[in-house]
Amino acid sequence: MFTDNRAPFKTDLLLLLTAAIWGFGFVAQRAGMEYIGPFLFNAIRFALGAAVLLPLVLVSGKKKRAQRAPLKYGVLAGLILFAGASLQQVGLVYTTAGNAGFVTGLYVVIVPVLGLFSRQSCGKRTWAGAVLAVSGMFLLTTAGSSRMLSGDVIVFAGAIFWAVHIQLISRLMKQYEALPLAAVQFVSCSLLSAAFALLTEKLSLSGIRMAAVPILYGGMVSVGIAYTLQIIAQKRAQPAHAAIIMSFEAVFALIGGWIMLAEPVTIQGTAGGVLMLTAMILSARTKARRSAGL
Repeated sequence: MFTDNRAPFKTDLLLLLTAAIWGFGFVAQRAGMEYIGPFLFNAIRFALGAAVLLPLVLVSGKKKRAQRAPLKYGVLAGLILFAGASLQQVGLVYTTAGNAGFVTGLYVVIVPVLGLFSRQSCGKRTWAGAVLAVSGMFLLTTAGSSRMLSGDVIVFAGAIFWAVHIQLISRLMKQYEALPLAAVQFVSCSLLSAAFALLTEKLSLSGIRMAAVPILYGGMVSVGIAYTLQIIAQKRAQPAHAAIIMSFEAVFALIGGWIMLAEPVTIQGTAGGVLMLTAMILSARTKARRSAGL
């Protein structure tokens, strides 16, 4: 039997593509906020993401390659996804796409720190990563206005839920089929977002039409394609290794915001981003070493 040495490389490419799509997705999300509210934007984009998956779910159902997750797990994942996506989207109203990308990426650092609540010890590298992350976030957020600072804080709250979400998905993927689970969580997130949009936002068909391009990218590409690639790739990659590659979404967000939205890139903000990216990679490498028993 021959071993396909290209498999890890293909998995890394899927994860890097996911990071790129998500990074530029921050640009689409930021642009969409010019026309419609954050909850309506998420309601439509996650509905589109679920629609993209529907044909794939039907095909996977015929093959029966793995056990399907109970509905409650999909709803639970959708609830956590809703919390993370909502806080991120609301935060983007006040801050830049680049800042949101770096602050969101801190979920890589948050995961081991949250482990303290379940009596998991944190090594020196983890705490060093946390210090770098805090220092980097201070530089990044103080490089802008007070309005940006409030947005960064909201996005950071969302990053905590992203940390919980990525760990939950990693556990569920060891037992259950990926596509049906993804579809259920997207539908759940869309319905919750729609409910909040009806309660808190002014709905406008003209606004939806004007935000059509960002919505289509955010729904069909960023959600339908990228989240699915993440789930498929995480079946073959260790969570820590996947987190290292996906943390580069922050770099793509910064580049996209600079090129497409003309967002300013300051020396202080760039230095903060470098510290935060270093913290993400350091924390993820620490988890990888522990998984390997080193």
